[in-house]
Amino acid sequence: QVRLVESGGGSVQAGGSLRLSCTASGAIISLNYMGWFRQTPNNERELVARMGYGGDTTYADNVKGRFTISRDNAVKAVYLQMSSLNPEDTAVYYCNANALVSDLLGGYWGQGIQVTVAS
Repeated sequence: QVRLVESGGGSVQAGGSLRLSCTASGAIISLNYMGWFRQTPNNERELVARMGYGGDTTYADNVKGRFTISRDNAVKAVYLQMSSLNPEDTAVYYCNANALVSDLLGGYWGQGIQVTVAS
């Protein structure tokens, strides 16, 4: 099927930066949207940012101007550059992709990666 592998999480002081990476592999015919969600305990998973194959982007209001999403279609990767991080950004971040596998378009998730921002 489809495997999404995330990297780049960790701990940082408030005001710092981190860059998340996610690479997709498997029997993928094409990738539509790729993006990032995040989740904190007792809260629903929320969209952080996503990018279509053609480069159209969507950002959550609370990350606009601080986070930048990009992707490299040649290697099936999506990235999230996070700057001016604050403690409210602490969460498990999940890579998400809409992929065409055989004749089915489905949503896939990575295993999640922890981002911790200390005040």
